[in-house]
Formats: sequence, C-alpha cells, structure tokens
Amino acid sequence: MTTATDSQALLLRLLDPATRAHPYPIYHEIRAHGPLQLPEMNLVVFSSAEHCDEVLRHPASASDRAKSTAAQRRYAELAEQFPQEEAEPPSFLFLDPPDHTRLRRLVSKAFAPKVVRALEPEIDSLVDALLDAAGEPLDVVADLAYPLPVAVICRLLGVPVEDEPEFGRASAILAKALDPVFTFTGQAPESFDEMMAAGLWLREYLRDLIRKRRADPGDDLMSALISVEESGDQLTEAEIVSTCNLLLIAGHETTVNLIANAALAMLRHPQQWGALAADPSRASAVVEETLRYDPPVQLVSRIAAEDMTVGGVAVPRGDVMALLIAAANHDPAAVAQPDRFDPDREAIRHLGFGRGPHFCLGAPLARLEGTVALAKLTARFPHARLAAEPTYKPNLTLRGLASLSVATE
Repeated sequence: MTTATDSQALLLRLLDPATRAHPYPIYHEIRAHGPLQLPEMNLVVFSSAEHCDEVLRHPASASDRAKSTAAQRRYAELAEQFPQEEAEPPSFLFLDPPDHTRLRRLVSKAFAPKVVRALEPEIDSLVDALLDAAGEPLDVVADLAYPLPVAVICRLLGVPVEDEPEFGRASAILAKALDPVFTFTGQAPESFDEMMAAGLWLREYLRDLIRKRRADPGDDLMSALISVEESGDQLTEAEIVSTCNLLLIAGHETTVNLIANAALAMLRHPQQWGALAADPSRASAVVEETLRYDPPVQLVSRIAAEDMTVGGVAVPRGDVMALLIAAANHDPAAVAQPDRFDPDREAIRHLGFGRGPHFCLGAPLARLEGTVALAKLTARFPHARLAAEPTYKPNLTLRGLASLSVATE
C-alpha cells in the first residue's frame, strides 16, 4: 500500500524541473500505484484514463476553487497579506453552473466558429511571415510556436502590435501560476510576487483597452464582449477582464506547447515529418496524436462539491482531485501501445482538451493554428533535423519546450 509520504514523494518528483524532459516514466509509476491519497493535504490524485474521465464528467466535480478546503485556508492567508487588493471574479474556467453556464454562453457568442474560420487566411500569412524571417538553425519555439498564438490572440482582442511582446511576457509568467505547487506542497510558489505583479499589469492594461473599445468599437473580440454586456445579457467589466485573461494564458501557452511538442515528436520520428511534408492533410491527425502523446496541458484539478467515490476511493467534500491527464493519455488500458507516437491510429482518443462542461472553448482555434503551422513548417523544410537537444520550461501543468533548435539545410 502506498503511504501518504510515498505519494507526496512521487508528486515532488513531478514538480522537480529536472524531470521536465522525461516525465512519462514517473506518470507510469504513479498510475501503477493507483489513486494517491493524501488526506492531511485534502488531496487525491487520479492518473488512469477511466478515473480521470469519470471525475471530469461527475456532476459533483466542481471547478470553483473556493469550494476547496485547502484553498479556503490559503485565501484567508492571502486576505491578510493583501487586505486592500480588489479581487477579480474568476474566469469561467474556475466557475460552476449556473455562473459557468451563463458566462460560457455569452463568451461563445463572441467566439463563434465563424470567427475562427475567418482567421485562417491571417494565420496562413502569419506563419509564412514567421518562417520567412526564421534563421538557421531554426528555433521552432522562438521563431514560430511562441509568436504565432500571441499574435492571433492579440488580433482577436484588438491589442496593438507594439504591445504583443509585453502580452507574451505576462502570459509566460502567469502560466506558472497554474502549477500545483500549493496543492502538492502546501507552500506558495517562489515566483508568487512576480505572478502578482504580472497579473496586476495585465488587469490594468485590459481595463484601459475596454475603455478605448467602448469609445471606439472595432471588429474584435473585446468589442464583441462589450457589445454582449451592453445588449442586456450582461458581462460586467470585471468579467470581461477575467475572460480575456483566460483567453490570453490558456490560448497562448497551450498552443505554443502543442506546435512545439508536435514538431519534436515528428523530428524524433522522421518518417512522420516526411509524411506530413508530402501530404499536408495529415496535419490534423498529427495534432490529435500530439494532444494524446505529449499534451500541452499535463494535469487539471477538480474539487469534490460533495462526498464522492471514484474508482472505489472515497473523496471527502472539499478535497482537491488532481487529474494527471498526461498519465491518463498513456494508460495502456485505454490506448494500444500508448508510448508510441502514431498519427495513423484508427482512433485517437485523449483528454487533451478536457471533457464535460469545461471542454476547452478554444479547441477549434488551437487545432487550426496547429494544423496550419505544422503543415507549412514541414512543407517548407522537408529535410529538417534536430540541431541540439531541446530544453524545457520549468512549468509542470502547461509543460512545454523553451527551445527547439532545428537544422533546415
């Protein structure tokens, strides 16, 4: 039987940046242990495809962090530390029905599929321009995967081009806040102050942008969100700010990781790189297999809104359920030869975009950016090869590459 001490030791190994390049052996080890229970931390960790799927679909699974017993203690501490700080409402990522249903419905109206489809010509042009400007060797992250999503999101929100680098910087800092440092250790992350500063800058920037769009509406998502608010089906200014925060962080970092992780998988399987270079219609399958094989989002959390039982494990009300999506996607009980990168699988099933009411709203945009970028990258450089070992960012939740150097000649 796995003790709480053993369980926490496994989780601390996951948090260690030294394991970022090769986390899958640890995920396999955790999954072999079955659900990890840490009652003194009000935490249960699930890692099988069956259990993660069950939690994501369970009606008692909550996303509102205020329902977490451990988070309530932490919020009380923060209230004492930052007594004058005005709290923003959470994005709909951390809301439950009926608030989640209402916000998601309103945002969906402004983020409709036709908006995504209309972006394809611009994404084509952006990818071409980025590849034209790339040097030798090409850094897939710095030259393509990183600038593309932030440019797309800034265009969606109507952010001026000159502000895109600062937006990208804030996104990278705030992505660290999604790591389960407090959940796994009970301690605040070392970069907490930096995250707070980035969050405050972004909040004020977005508030100023809302004021400008009210005075001079444009053909952008920010203007559309304001229009939804003013049409009577209300989005408050604070809700618009929280929503745009989510779109920036979730829409940027995850797509960076998707593009770079897919490129690395194909570079390590050169026949897949060559196959996509010869047939761009394969790009969508490459994207789906990457979402399974090396997902941009490695874990998510839910809170037990009431006493639950999952996989025979009792989960008390208020406990956090950490779902190791990356481990579930490699579960041999759900996927044949799970450690093999194979876009030609008959059926590619994964939890890369979640499941249930919180299924990723931006999935169509991420898929579009990934398919366009990867098809053009391989077609432009059909004989590319790794020029150096890739390096990784320290992030666990939004795990991805810091650099991916590729020889194209």
